[in-house]
Amino acid sequence: MFPVNHDTNIAKNIRVIEWLKADLLASLAALFKGMLRGSEERLLESLSGIIITCYVLGRRLGISFTRLDLKLENKLRQGIEEDHEMESWYGDLSALLAHLVEKKR
Repeated sequence: MFPVNHDTNIAKNIRVIEWLKADLLASLAALFKGMLRGSEERLLESLSGIIITCYVLGRRLGISFTRLDLKLENKLRQGIEEDHEMESWYGDLSALLAHLVEKKR
């Protein structure tokens, strides 16, 4: 077996990160198009793709899924405490936090 070239792994990781960044932009564009066309399925595809890409991109950047989840929960709590507009107008942040906490159980 040949030894793994460290430089090759770094280059591969950089390529993957660039691919994920492009994928994130493509999913965002698809989301905007889906919003124009009113297609719920397209919206679900785009939103789920964005979420997956963000998690995988974080992992490639050295952030574990657990750390990302914890940061997400902390940001939601902070937004609730600071009475972010999405929270004061619609209660979206507390609803999302409740959903994430319930999923853990």
